[in-house]
Amino acid sequence: QVQLVESGGGLVQAGGSLRLSCAASTSIFSINAMAWYRQAPGEQRELVAQISRGGNTNYADSVKGRFTISRDNAKNMVYLQMNSLKPDDTAVYYCNAPFGPSDTLYSWGQGTQVTVSS
Repeated sequence: QVQLVESGGGLVQAGGSLRLSCAASTSIFSINAMAWYRQAPGEQRELVAQISRGGNTNYADSVKGRFTISRDNAKNMVYLQMNSLKPDDTAVYYCNAPFGPSDTLYSWGQGTQVTVSS
């Protein structure tokens, strides 16, 4: 079973930066899309950023201009650089491969907690 391991979260003040990493236990070279999601307390999980195999990216409006997603297919890694963090960015962040309008290819990992203080 494929495992996704997220890391890099932590506590940061508003305006600060964090870089999240996601390590996949399988090759992601042939996976068209990889993405970062987040889930805040009491909220549904939402897609934050997505990157295609060719490097095309899409972002939720709430993070556009502040977050940057990237992938290293050779290392089976996906990254999320988060700048100008806001308290509303506080959530558990997960990576996965989108499949269809609302599914994912893999089971969810444990995620990494990001907490932004005001």
